[in-house]
Parts: sequence; structure tokens; C-alpha cells
Amino acid sequence: MKPEWLRGEIAVVGLARSGRSVARLLGRAGSEVYASDAGTSPELEKTAQALRQDKIAVQLGGHDLARVMKASLVVVSPGVPPTAPPLVAARDAKVDIVSEIEIGLRFLPRLNYVAITGTNGKTTTTALTGHLLSALGRRAATAGNIGTPLSELALMAAPPDWVALEVSSFQLHDSPSINPRVGVLTNLSANHLDRYDSVDAYYRDKALLFQNASPVSQWVTNGDDPDVQAMVEGVPGIHCRFSVRGRSDAYLDRANGELVVLGYPVVRRDELTLIGDHNVANALAACLAVMLADRDHRSPHGLRAIGEALKSFNALEHRIEGVGEFDGVTWINDSKSTNVASTLVAMRGMTKPTVLLLGGKHKGEPYTDLTPELERTGRAVIAYGEAAPLVERDLAGVVPLTRLGSSFDEVVETARQLARPGDVVLLSPACSSYDMFDNYEQRGRVFKQLAARIPVEQR
Repeated sequence: MKPEWLRGEIAVVGLARSGRSVARLLGRAGSEVYASDAGTSPELEKTAQALRQDKIAVQLGGHDLARVMKASLVVVSPGVPPTAPPLVAARDAKVDIVSEIEIGLRFLPRLNYVAITGTNGKTTTTALTGHLLSALGRRAATAGNIGTPLSELALMAAPPDWVALEVSSFQLHDSPSINPRVGVLTNLSANHLDRYDSVDAYYRDKALLFQNASPVSQWVTNGDDPDVQAMVEGVPGIHCRFSVRGRSDAYLDRANGELVVLGYPVVRRDELTLIGDHNVANALAACLAVMLADRDHRSPHGLRAIGEALKSFNALEHRIEGVGEFDGVTWINDSKSTNVASTLVAMRGMTKPTVLLLGGKHKGEPYTDLTPELERTGRAVIAYGEAAPLVERDLAGVVPLTRLGSSFDEVVETARQLARPGDVVLLSPACSSYDMFDNYEQRGRVFKQLAARIPVEQR
């Protein structure tokens, strides 16, 4: 920690899971901490009560801007936009603003970590990386944007030696010391245009993964993505690429049906349970990162462990997750797809006529990019939530489209009526969940319950 950060009170802005963890970490390390959140809820009240027991000052329902301006440091949760009043006040007062990840890294100076970012696929790649590291006998964990704050690991009596760290563009914006053992960029496409002024601004934050690059840095990037390759051109370090379209440092050998990494066949494609080429790309990226991270991971024993671990890895919840087959219709939960590019990836993996559930809180992207895949395999589109009028504007006439309101029960029941035996009902909304749900996890859970016709009283 910089000495000047410790000379006064530290302000933590936002008290979701990462804010709660970093406030506790700083407080237990002896810092004076003021934590605030603009919201109020029973969950936040529980958080506030727990933090006050650690002698942390907590304010809910607003922020004391004068107090923030006097802080020695501001730690911001990723969900707080840069235009939020406490961050504007901090910048005006020239107070440093950092992420929870930045604090976690400074409390774990000897941590070996693989940092993974990208528009899509980063959560699955992070989970795969952590899974492979554990299979190789490392004391490993996953952290960051995947759900577990890094500061939560720093609070442990014996933190893990290795971490697969998912970092979003928001987190990268405020993490100036990030310098991973291996950095991974899965892909790039327009996203978060409800928060960024332009795609270029979003890409600039993604490029911060490389801000501390040196000749010995190691980078894993998507060789099939021109925007990714343009971003890393000229970045110092050792560059390795993965591809599902042709030969590369890690690639899908379609002739032999194998995933090949650094010249080693690691697993057969038909032994990988994940759906779609995008998940093959995720697996290649994770293997490449782990094999670069330590030479021992490329030993015969290491290669066997990696292959067996790939066979045992299953799709994550809410990410093209099979829910079940009901009345001859397959139901798939892809609630994590909160942008058009991610939904497009999910649609490319569909091989049966598909009823697509599309909607939620609009994020600024057009939905017209979905047209080719809908023409290929779309049975129907159900547009719902705040984005429904925009979805209808962009996709009306492509396939039959039904526009509904904000009753998710009605959305799922309409899908049930439209689908025929042999079809797929796919929840892949291309929007955030915040118009109707607390988060995409809640949306996905409700979808699964409705698909299985679980009675309300049992949900």
C-alpha cells in the first residue's frame, strides 16, 4: 500500500460483495474506513451491521461527499459508474480511486495469478483455468468478476498460491498495478454502451490489461479476432494465440478431432462436454495460459492431468446450461449472455429450431446482428422487458416475433406454447437483468424453475 493511502480515512464506495470484503480487509489491517452505498435493502442492512461490528463507519442510502473528498483513498465497486457523485467528488479533490482488485493484489504481493478478460467467455475461461490449476495439484482458486472478491481471499489465514482472476473493463479501469503471470484476452466486441461513450472507450479499458507489459510478460490472445490482434500489436512480451479456424499455438485439429496446445494433443473434442466452438476456444485459452504459467505443467504428468480435467469440466450455471427436456422440448439457460455478441455465440451453437427469449434492460447495442442465426435456426423470438420495443424494431419480420411486457411467467409460458417437440427454448437475453431481476443469476434461476413448472410456493 502506498504510504499516502494510509495517512487518513479510506472511503469504500459500493457495498455489494466486493465492497463488503475490501472494507473488512482494510479495517482488519488497521485502516480507518468509511463505507457507503446509495441503495437500501435488507441485504445491505445486514452488511452494514456486520461491518459496524468491525468498527467500520457505514452509510446507506447516500454518500457523504465532503467525507469522500477528504479521504486518503477511494476504493470503488465495479458496479458504481464513474459519473456517480462520490467518484466525481473524489476526482475533483484529486483523491486516488482504485478497485477492490487493486487492494487485493497489494495485500497478496507474492500471488501467482492468471488474469482473464474479454467481452465474452471470460467467466468460463476463468473457471476452466482454476479447474486445471487445481487438477495440477496447485492450491488454486477463482476470483474477481467471477464472483469471489480477491480481497476475500486476502482475508484467509492461508490464501491460495494461484488464482485465476477474471477482470472486467470496469475493474481494469481502476487497477493500475495489474501484472499477471499470464494475461488472457478472449475476444472483443461492443459492450456496455450504456456506460461507455463509445466502443473505443470500452476497448481502452480492456487494453489496460497490458499497461505493465514487459519483455518477459506472457499473453494469450484470440488469433481469430482481428480487434484483439490489433490491440496487442506492439505490446511487449511473449505472445501465444489460440484458434478454432486454423493452426496456431493452441488450436482445434478438426481432421483428428483433437485440441492441440503447444504441439501437444491434450483432449479429444468429443470428450469435451461443452457446447460450441466458442467453448472450444475457451478451453484452448485456459490450457495455453496454464501451460505457459509453469514449465512443470507441460510435463507428461501435467499433460495427463490437464486432459483428464478437461473431460470432467461441465458448463457453468447460466452459461448455455442445459436445464432439461420437458414434453420433448430442450430448455437452455444462458442468462449470463447480457450482450448481443454473447447471444450470437449461443445461437451459433444451436442445431435445432430455437425459440429465443430476448430482452431485459437495453445496453445500447442493435439486435440486428442476430438476424443471420435467427434465419438459420430461429423458430420464434419473444421480446420482453424494457428492451422489447427495440428488439421488435430490429427483428420484426426476421422470424415470428411476440412482444410481451415484464411478466417473466408469461414469457416462459408463451415460449412453452410456441415450441414444438424437438425444439429448443433458449434464454439468452442480450440485455442486463436489472429491469426485472436483481442480477442475471436470479433471472436464470427463475427461468429454470418456470421451465420445470416448479410451483410458486416451492421456489
